[in-house]
Amino acid sequence: MDTRHRGGPELPVPGDVWMLVRERPIALRRSTAELAGAFTAAFGARFVLWHTDELLFGVRAGRLVLHTLGGVDLPAPDVVCVRQMPSSMRSDRETTLLRHLERMGSTLVNPADAQLAAGNKVWQVQELALAGLPVPDTLSYATAPLDGVVRSPHLRTPCVVKAVSGTKGRQVFLARERGLLRELSGSLAARTPFLFQEYVAGSHGRALRVVVVDGEPVGSVLHASRHGDIAANIANGGSATLCAGRHPQAEELAVRAARALGLDIAGVDLLFADDGTFTVCEVNAVPGWRPEMTAVTPAIVACVARRLAVRGCEASPAPHPGAPCPATTPRERREEPAAVQPSAGDRRGTAMPAGE
Repeated sequence: MDTRHRGGPELPVPGDVWMLVRERPIALRRSTAELAGAFTAAFGARFVLWHTDELLFGVRAGRLVLHTLGGVDLPAPDVVCVRQMPSSMRSDRETTLLRHLERMGSTLVNPADAQLAAGNKVWQVQELALAGLPVPDTLSYATAPLDGVVRSPHLRTPCVVKAVSGTKGRQVFLARERGLLRELSGSLAARTPFLFQEYVAGSHGRALRVVVVDGEPVGSVLHASRHGDIAANIANGGSATLCAGRHPQAEELAVRAARALGLDIAGVDLLFADDGTFTVCEVNAVPGWRPEMTAVTPAIVACVARRLAVRGCEASPAPHPGAPCPATTPRERREEPAAVQPSAGDRRGTAMPAGE
């Protein structure tokens, strides 16, 4: 639980809305801290921020249980906003916690299975291709020796080499010819496998990031590298130019990509194809966004508010037979308020600060 004093009292009753972030002492990302502040403003004492190293889970007397390190039993929250990068999760650690929360009845944003798919670039390409979306030709492997992989007749150069679970443009480089791959195959051999992907020359050093929330594009930004690097990433010194609405075809493709992976919230990176169309590069389940992209945070707050409304409708008897739960079509989503102020009777637990 996010408190300013680690020795302070723990919550006897937790909130309805959780944000789940990485273990301490890893600091919150700027966008995550911004979102935590917005959740506090919208949901008040119903919102709690937890770090993954503060929770224990298991089975007791035949029932799934969840409690703090201090021994306080916790009922499952209604909605959990997951803000840990899937690539940093382990199936025997954080992913197991997400699965446990879902099995206890919590609604996860994003769902555990979608987080898993987004954390593996090959899984992403598999799902996107099956959905009929444009993706670069891709080759990867399971346990084949890497020096044999780089000699495969199906591996064509130039190609982009990526770690299957890398983030922020790390472990990405352009191999212009096969000889280079053979020379580097020894240094590439690592615990994380690599994939070899078609080089889209028209998008060298630039990519379009579209943030999608609940099936709607809520922000777009053009990333460009400054030093001729192939990966257009801010973390590597690139630039960012806002461009919402300028590429409607790309935004529509991004919505389809998020849907194909089952993501409520996604940052979809698109490449500029030579024929003027777009190709899906990869999809991020825990996207960051620029401070100027002011529509993103309210959209995520509204997304969580809708999940809470649906949960409340499911838990309460309908006022008359056939009464519907709150609608969640794109048209009606845009008409909903971006924040929900809790009533005094709803206030449980302790409101969390915006960040660290």
